[in-house]
Amino acid sequence: MGDSGKLEATVDRLLNEEKQMRLAENVAGTRKAATEILQLCFEAKDWKLLNEQILNLSKKRGQLKQAVQSMVQQAMQYIDQTPDIETRIELIKTLNNVSAGKIYVEIERARLTKKLAKIKEEQGQIAEAADLMQEVAVETFGAMAKTEKIAFILEQVRLCLDRQDFVRAQILSRKINPRVFDADTKKDKKKPKEGDNMVEEAPADIPTLLELKRIYYELMIRYYTHNNEYLEICRSYKAIYDIPSVKETPEQWIPVLRKICWFLVLAPHDPMQSSLLNATLEDKNLSEIPDFKMLLKQVVTMEVIQWTSLWNKYKDEFEKEKSMVGGSLGDKAGEDLKLRIIEHNILVVSKYYARITLKRLAELFSLSIEEAEKHLSEMVVSKALIAKIDRPSGIVCFQIAKDSNEILNSWAGNLEKLLDLVEKSCHQIHKETMVHKAALRP
Repeated sequence: MGDSGKLEATVDRLLNEEKQMRLAENVAGTRKAATEILQLCFEAKDWKLLNEQILNLSKKRGQLKQAVQSMVQQAMQYIDQTPDIETRIELIKTLNNVSAGKIYVEIERARLTKKLAKIKEEQGQIAEAADLMQEVAVETFGAMAKTEKIAFILEQVRLCLDRQDFVRAQILSRKINPRVFDADTKKDKKKPKEGDNMVEEAPADIPTLLELKRIYYELMIRYYTHNNEYLEICRSYKAIYDIPSVKETPEQWIPVLRKICWFLVLAPHDPMQSSLLNATLEDKNLSEIPDFKMLLKQVVTMEVIQWTSLWNKYKDEFEKEKSMVGGSLGDKAGEDLKLRIIEHNILVVSKYYARITLKRLAELFSLSIEEAEKHLSEMVVSKALIAKIDRPSGIVCFQIAKDSNEILNSWAGNLEKLLDLVEKSCHQIHKETMVHKAALRP
């Protein structure tokens, strides 16, 4: 009781001192008195009194911004030294209430929210943790360090992915421009001009820009895997592969390069896929994994690939991916691989044949006639090629896609021919009329 009474007496004395300093608008004195009160409560381990004094001091009439900021910053140092989780949550909530709506402690509020969300996640309350994090829009904080902003948004994205909220995860991920990771960190930072907002240094536990780049693309791979967007997954792995620290050791880049090769083959055929495929084939590191170089060459070469022989050769490699970086290629990857090989074969046949029977087409692909027709129809619908099927006679006619200039030129040529014929017809009619009139004269 003696210690308790002594503490209260000291706190009352400091409160009077704080009041005099505050009314005199003495910033340094008010800040010193407020922080000393909190320090006394902390040293006495009286957490209830600490929370009360934080709220009490922040609500004082005409309280100075600098004093509130110093109080919040000092109390944040006590969070990790709380005796139990309930006390910790109570202190964080108190500080959150104090910093709510105050722009001069917005960074502290964001850090407090992150700590509270981490506690919620550890307790298994992922939805609550995600909701807490989404309340804070760090992209509007001018004084927060760039790396800390990115780390905070990535944490928001991760929690959304953990709760299977893929729509919100995509919206949040768009707040980060991937070009920010390519900024040269070695360049000398410009000295801030007078009047500019000072940007705070990021805390020591925040990863570097290149580490954040890897985290960002790993989260994007999780998002794209949900929709089986193979080309986007491939591009994300390519970005990870281009990180200098990854390229330094074969143990790191070989699994990533394997994933790039697999997803390039799994991606539907389009100009972006072709460009990435050719760029990957030129990579010297590909010679370290010759089987995958052979796989990409097969896909690039305009020759029919036999699915059974290809699957027998690469089945073990396909299964091995489950135990490597990034895990398995996806639930539908096996089916999609077969589909891509069939599509490749159809494109090869369309290059060499103008007309072919459905029966022969099915034989070339080792499929039934119905399956061959189905895959061909799907490719025509997706505009991957131009073809017409004469079902009664069972003949497929392939056509070369014409660009708009060729079509316009052919129309112009046809119109010219038509006008020539009209002119000749008019001339012949006129000639016949003249001859007829001459014959009728006496």
